[in-house]
Amino acid sequence: MPMLNNWLKRHQNRTSLLLHIIGIPLTILAIPIAVFHWYITAAVLFVSGYALQFIGHGIEGNDAGEAIIVKKLLKKPYTDIVDKK
Repeated sequence: MPMLNNWLKRHQNRTSLLLHIIGIPLTILAIPIAVFHWYITAAVLFVSGYALQFIGHGIEGNDAGEAIIVKKLLKKPYTDIVDKK
C-alpha cells in the first residue's frame, strides 16, 4: 500500500490528520448532496471540507496535493513531505 504510506507520511501531525479525517468525508458528501439540488449545502460542505484540509497542511508545513500539482505545472518550488521525526 505505497499510496497509503505516502499519504500517512504527508499527514504526520495529529491535528492535521484529524482535520483530514473530518474534512475529506465532508468534501465527498458534497457530491450526493449536490445531486439532490441542495447546492448551498453542497457548497458549504465542499468548501468547509477543503478548508479543514488546507488548514491541516498549514499546520503540517507542507503543500496540499492540489497545490503541488499546480506548482509543478508552473515550475515553482513546493513542499511535499516535512519529516518531523
